Amino acid sequence: MSRASNEAQPPLREPDLPRTAKVRPKALRTGFTTGACSAAAARAAAELLATGLLPATVDIPFPDGRYRRFQVDSGWVEPATAVVVKDAGDDPDVTHGARLTVAVTAREDGEVVLHGGEGVGVVTKPGLGLEVGGPAINPVPREMITTAVREALGERGADVTITVPGGEKMAYKTTNRRLGIFGGISILGTTGIVRPFSTASWRSSVEQAVSVLAAQGGRVAVLSTGGRTEKAAMRLLPDEPEVAFIEVGDFTGAALRRAVEHGLDEVVFIGMIGKLTKLASGVVMTHYTRSKVDTALLGRLTAEFGGDPAQVAEIAQAATARRAYELWQRSGLLTACAHRLCEQVAAVLERFSEECGRRLRVRVAMVDFQGEHVVAATEARWVKWQSR
Repeated sequence: MSRASNEAQPPLREPDLPRTAKVRPKALRTGFTTGACSAAAARAAAELLATGLLPATVDIPFPDGRYRRFQVDSGWVEPATAVVVKDAGDDPDVTHGARLTVAVTAREDGEVVLHGGEGVGVVTKPGLGLEVGGPAINPVPREMITTAVREALGERGADVTITVPGGEKMAYKTTNRRLGIFGGISILGTTGIVRPFSTASWRSSVEQAVSVLAAQGGRVAVLSTGGRTEKAAMRLLPDEPEVAFIEVGDFTGAALRRAVEHGLDEVVFIGMIGKLTKLASGVVMTHYTRSKVDTALLGRLTAEFGGDPAQVAEIAQAATARRAYELWQRSGLLTACAHRLCEQVAAVLERFSEECGRRLRVRVAMVDFQGEHVVAATEARWVKWQSR
């Protein structure tokens, strides 16, 4: 794989926050995680078991030390059960409105033991930090639930069973199956709070996916930015196991860092021209609100491969990378320019991995806007279609 060595290398950037905060006309409302809602329902059910009365509200402690109040939707006595309805605030969360239902029964050994019922996923693969065969209840929610029950029951033991009506159907809209979690949703949350339109959950799912791949002995992570590019990647690399394909969205940097941590050997990145241009310019967190497409870079590529001054100027000043793609295609420059862009992306990602601790091999392919054809790639045999 050739790399241009005489060009100035772009600084690598992975911004976590915009440099300047944008003023929103109205503040977005926060919500609560499935873990926090499960803990609240567990507290209410434990109080019902202890007193025979179902509380209308409960206050439970969060990881930050603060207590927050939850409305109890409903419950019943046999067994002591309470329901808390998840409010995700203004976040477009697939589990918004889920009825976290928790039953608490006494046990004699003084232990608080958590169980997953209907609608809670079962872990079937290693790499998640959870017991294979056990319920997909993450460590922080486990602690929150246990603490909430202990506050109501003291040292008395309890079996705590969480169910989520409709949870299996909800899970089809998540990455659970890819991670080896079947039968329902995960009980999640590291802070208990859902931030509106937060990217934290996506970043976490990307990192988990790499961990699951590594735990199964995978050596190659195939990264894509969305549904069309992932399908293209699967067609391009049919011999790779399903667990190798990871939809990273904007979190290429997070995936690379975790790949280095787990000792993977190689990353393949499949994308369209917009994301590839951002990566080539050194931006490895590519959310549209946090980085812009460097069309000047595309203008320089146009000049490098013989574009006339008018073409170079138009591309350099274009509002989108797609415009450059269209002009390259029209002028016969698409193959050469796109190939060089893929090389630059590979160089950036290899350098980023090296800065994370170990240099990974990186191969890159650009697909068209339908995700049906490989336009250019660092691997010549991958190219299925060229501009006419």
